[in-house]
Amino acid sequence: MNIIPRPILIRLSYVVRPILKFVLKGNRYVDPIDGKGFKNFLPYGYETQRPNVLSPSTLSLERHRLLWLYLENETTFFTQPQKVLHFAPEQAFYKRFRSMKHLDYTTTDLNSPLADVKADICDLPFEDNAFDFILCNHVLEHIPDDQKAMQELFRILKPGGTGIFQIPQDLSRAVTFEDDSITNRKERAKIFGQYDHVRIYGRDYFDKLRSVGFTVNEVDYTASLSEETIDKFRLAKGEIIPVVIK
Repeated sequence: MNIIPRPILIRLSYVVRPILKFVLKGNRYVDPIDGKGFKNFLPYGYETQRPNVLSPSTLSLERHRLLWLYLENETTFFTQPQKVLHFAPEQAFYKRFRSMKHLDYTTTDLNSPLADVKADICDLPFEDNAFDFILCNHVLEHIPDDQKAMQELFRILKPGGTGIFQIPQDLSRAVTFEDDSITNRKERAKIFGQYDHVRIYGRDYFDKLRSVGFTVNEVDYTASLSEETIDKFRLAKGEIIPVVIK
């Protein structure tokens, strides 16, 4: 699984998912997004393969399941009317969020076929203070001028609004690492973890968000869960959810 690019994997999933769901059906692990149980999840990863992390039913990874649990248990996302903007919508969420009648739900991306609005995150065609809730997950690590992107996110979020901006993060690093001279795809994959990533975020990511005006809550949601629950849902223990408020 680790050598198959995720977009291709998603296309293949429409054919193989029903087979995988049947073959791997069980009750050892559960995908909280759809409640399906499995005896094992699938391996996934680019440079380093992670065993038992890809849900056979929703194709969710650790970060998707963690976000779903947080939204469901700690926010009003699933219950209160709000205007939502979702960048690069993930397959695990797209149809589910689209079907929620209380959400005024818009998707955006430069290339995704799931995007309602094709747009550059550094130059967004939305008015100031337009959205109550913004989801922008595993996007900023692809953007050369991430500060400009953060400024645009701040601009379009309503005062009092909430954003969740997950990124791949190395919490052992104090400072984000980036090097524009690294352009070879193989070198980028080796150094940044994926061929189309341009940096490795460190702990200073949260201060980068604060520098453009956000109030940032560094939420370690797994700290509130038991070891059994973390294992059951196949979560990444210690992963931080960056929850921002304008």
